[in-house]
Amino acid sequence: MSERPEHKPALAGKATTEGSGIRLEPLPEGHLLHVMGAFDGDTLAESLTAAGLAKSAIQRAGYQQWYVTGDEILPPAQIALLADHLRGKGFVCDQSHGRIRIALSGFRALELLSQGTAVDLDPAAFPVGHSAVTLFGHISVQLTRTHATRFEFAALRSFAENLYDMLEHAALASA
Repeated sequence: MSERPEHKPALAGKATTEGSGIRLEPLPEGHLLHVMGAFDGDTLAESLTAAGLAKSAIQRAGYQQWYVTGDEILPPAQIALLADHLRGKGFVCDQSHGRIRIALSGFRALELLSQGTAVDLDPAAFPVGHSAVTLFGHISVQLTRTHATRFEFAALRSFAENLYDMLEHAALASA
């Protein structure tokens, strides 16, 4: 018997839910890196490219903070390579084990989101690429608008199943 804990996907039993104008899907437990530093998103994008992570998405996570996300699990050496590119300017903290991503999309996504968050989701106030740390119901999430009608949640692993259930219930109730 192994003494190391076995990794179990937080949303392993959850299937994609599709309904009238709503699509809710658990995203792969790839990578989610918290990057902090005194630089801008363009500089971070250059460092990601240099570290072979050009396909990763960048989401603002606060003042001089970003989440770098993607569907692939990164080996420690690749995270270390990114840290080397940011040395002296910023820091990288791997949060892949602790945060789970969920996607919500469809023309009724805004309607569903308005039931659980106080964020002004009008495209003028929350355009594509913007993120906010907020609550959805009672759960703290990082909410990012990735396309006009597509959003991504990042929630702590221990709350991910409850968040997914809450979103799924809201989606089915409004269908």
